[in-house]
Amino acid sequence: MTVLSNKLAVELDDQVPGAPVAALEPAAASRSIGASVRAYVALTKPRVIELLLITTIPVMFLAAGGVPPLSTVLLTFAFGWMSAGAANAVNCYIDRDIDAKMRRTRRRPLARAQVTPARALVFGITLAVVSTVGFALAVNLVSAAMSLFAILFYIFVYSLLLKRRTSQNIVWGGIAGCMPVLIGWAAITGGLDWTPLVLFGVVFLWTPPHTWTLAMRYREDYAAVKVPMLPVVASEKRVIVESLVYTYATVACSLALWPVAGTGPVYGVSALVLGAVFLAEGHRLLHAVRAGLTGVHLRPMRFFHLSNVYLALLFTAVAVDPLLR
Repeated sequence: MTVLSNKLAVELDDQVPGAPVAALEPAAASRSIGASVRAYVALTKPRVIELLLITTIPVMFLAAGGVPPLSTVLLTFAFGWMSAGAANAVNCYIDRDIDAKMRRTRRRPLARAQVTPARALVFGITLAVVSTVGFALAVNLVSAAMSLFAILFYIFVYSLLLKRRTSQNIVWGGIAGCMPVLIGWAAITGGLDWTPLVLFGVVFLWTPPHTWTLAMRYREDYAAVKVPMLPVVASEKRVIVESLVYTYATVACSLALWPVAGTGPVYGVSALVLGAVFLAEGHRLLHAVRAGLTGVHLRPMRFFHLSNVYLALLFTAVAVDPLLR
């Protein structure tokens, strides 16, 4: 409030003498409302949600064997956004003490006191209730149950139990991030099958190397707040070797979808090419650390960004393949 008051005072001083102050109040109020809306949206971590939805909607195309009903897609998109946003908002409430100390997270709304902790918690719980009820009434009970499971798992298992206690936090905590694949399939079919479970495995195996390379970049931050991410408690070489093992497993699992789901050549060729590029980047990291490079000179963020591209393009192939068969 102090910052907003000072800013408004400066803006008032810049006005032409004699201008009515009352005329400026609606604009100031509008800016304040806009800032509040942006803060609450930021609590949901939109960039994280984008990645989750990238894995949800393509699976719906695969489950439908073509273009799924638009209404189902839109409803799943909306309630899926609320579900992930609920978990992220409550996570911001839980991690507000460490978020304020880390470079990567210190601009989050609670760290900057843009939203009170109590309001952030109420906001997250409200989103959780609305998303669960929405899935149950407008989509189906199976998708609602999995959405609720994902929220509770992320909050209680990852955020409260694993994150600050074990270097394997993201391995098992990543299960919550795999649930959108199952939710998307269930939204179309009303149940589950081996196909979405294979894709669940792809996201599960992809998550550790994706997250560990990001944690390598912010190792000092995690160490300062005593979060035992693998790069904090292990050598760079060990982190890279384990990441490469998970990368091989990710590519192998992605190729398993080919016979399991009976996908066509579009998906098969895409999985092969993307997997080769993904593995090549992992081997680049291994070669660099063996050559004696360390820290930023390893360029771990290059692997991190490539992993995002890999997953997005792989799931694009998942969506496109049934349209061309």
